[in-house]
Amino acid sequence: MMIKVASGWRRLLTGFSRQSLILGALLTVLGGGLGACQQPDLPQGRMAVVQYIVNGQTIEVLDPNRRPALIERVRLIGLDAPDLEQVPWGSDAKQYLEERLLRQSVLLETDVEAQDRFERRLAYVWLGQELINESLIADGYALAVARSPNLKHDPRLTRAQEKARLLGLGIWNPDSPLRTTPDEFRAEGR
Repeated sequence: MMIKVASGWRRLLTGFSRQSLILGALLTVLGGGLGACQQPDLPQGRMAVVQYIVNGQTIEVLDPNRRPALIERVRLIGLDAPDLEQVPWGSDAKQYLEERLLRQSVLLETDVEAQDRFERRLAYVWLGQELINESLIADGYALAVARSPNLKHDPRLTRAQEKARLLGLGIWNPDSPLRTTPDEFRAEGR
């Protein structure tokens, strides 16, 4: 009986290349191993309510516990969204954030630097258990851009970009790709 099972498997596997079998086995092992890794730390930060979406990478929030309550501008860490003049990608990214975040309570998680040179708060934005920075990239609305020293979630953001690129989502759509990075676009406009 054992020989029949082995020969059955051999017949089943003859249609696959050796490389694809090795890759499949490796992915199975890695996928199983990832579940055994320690649980990630829960994000720490402060709660705020999103009041306005400036663009695909900047929001304005209100901290209801702060007195006086002030509107604060927040730049999402680890990504670069298309400029609003990069049609249609810039407005798509802004609309994505409007649909997801407007009037929502979010957790603002900081990294090493608290502010950028424009005095915007730098943060990872959490909506419940969802890291919005990651979702924005994974759905093809922004590029993952590592900016040292703020690298806490860089591996997650890089994986999200690879997913979007492989699936051809948003700015990675082969029929209508983003051909100029936001940084290049801004440099050309100056």
